[in-house]
Amino acid sequence: MNKKLRILIAKPGLDGHDRGAKYVARALKDAGYEVIYTGIRQSPEAIAQTAIQEDVDFVGLSLLSGAHNELFPRVVQLLREKQASDIIVFGGGVIPESDMPFLKEQGIAAIFTPGTSIAAIIEFIEANRPRVSH
Repeated sequence: MNKKLRILIAKPGLDGHDRGAKYVARALKDAGYEVIYTGIRQSPEAIAQTAIQEDVDFVGLSLLSGAHNELFPRVVQLLREKQASDIIVFGGGVIPESDMPFLKEQGIAAIFTPGTSIAAIIEFIEANRPRVSH
């Protein structure tokens, strides 16, 4: 039997627009995942710490403010530093296509932009489901 996947949805930085993040969090919860939503204006350090404390399998970062090239990689870096690189980080929000290769090089496993279906996000999660729980 597969354990219920735990997913942290977080809003790093000063971005106060959380409608999309709340929508994704609710849809993933409705799809049967255990979801923790941290709220707005979280530091990368707080996000990484919460991810570890909550023993999550995925961290979904949402950002509209344009600071994704700094904040998303910082969360990945902190997870690596804390020996939690098994936590898969994905991002979403208003992210220019030209920034996506850099973010993927920095360890962001997938990027979902406005209009992405919840089915596509679930498909990504299921395709990357950890084989062994941590």
